[in-house]
Amino acid sequence: MNYLQNIYRDRLKTKKSQLDKIRPISPAILSKIREKLKIAATYNSNAIEGNTLTLKETFLVINEGITVRGKSLKEHLEAQNHYEAIDYLYDIVGQKSKIEPSEKLIREIHKLICSDTLKEEAGNYRKSNVIINGSTHQPPVVAEISPLMDELVQYWKLNERRMNPVELAAIIHHKIVYIHPFTDGNGRTARAIMDLILLRNGYPLAIVLKNDRKKYYKYLSMADADNYKPFVSFIAQTVNWSLDLYLEALSDKVTSYLSLSQLAKRFKLTERHLNLLCRNGKLEAHKEGRIWVAAVISVEKYLSTRIRQR
Repeated sequence: MNYLQNIYRDRLKTKKSQLDKIRPISPAILSKIREKLKIAATYNSNAIEGNTLTLKETFLVINEGITVRGKSLKEHLEAQNHYEAIDYLYDIVGQKSKIEPSEKLIREIHKLICSDTLKEEAGNYRKSNVIINGSTHQPPVVAEISPLMDELVQYWKLNERRMNPVELAAIIHHKIVYIHPFTDGNGRTARAIMDLILLRNGYPLAIVLKNDRKKYYKYLSMADADNYKPFVSFIAQTVNWSLDLYLEALSDKVTSYLSLSQLAKRFKLTERHLNLLCRNGKLEAHKEGRIWVAAVISVEKYLSTRIRQR
């Protein structure tokens, strides 16, 4: 079944092709872009789970080794461990011999993410049944974890060449969260495995923003009921944002983004209309903080498409 809407499929294909044409990328520029995404991934992935370090504090903890007053040791260790896990993903992708999907690989990534916070449980499946607070989903009992994880790996292997990489990454992400194989760190591990699938296929990291936490959990819950399209579309938008970051950094002409109120005045549209287009994925846009922004060219593209349809 095709869970990725054509509007996102085409958009990602176009931008991925643009990025491929620019490759090989200067090592200095590539390192700078990757560093920005690794810090963003670390900050947002941990913040979604309740870590209170800010983006700037996360940067200082990782790059300067600074201890932030008022923040717990656990929060510092989570930042350091997650960053190291992302580095490990790049190492895997850079190896000449391709590492196959496996339970061992998933457990190894979980071990890196939780190495200093879970100690003995890091890299090991949970040994007791759990209840997720605030969720109607009841994770499988302990006896079902290994069979379900084996099934997940087989699904990953079977669809690695059949399915769109963004679609596959989103579905594997959900399946890990659904099984909830570890005592803690399931969400962070799921997002890291998603990133691994994307990196292996030439895509950048997908950053699920802290500000989109409620939406993220809502779509995960919908996927629990086999309604995957909203979640896959949501992940596609995060990948689209990361592709924009690469293309802007590598383009001679940097795209400037305007707020919806600015665009509404420019094109004689209502801000409410533009907001609806953004939320429905009909207008290529992203959020900066809590504000939707889009490029002038994106609005022009949408309007020209609408005219052709008429």
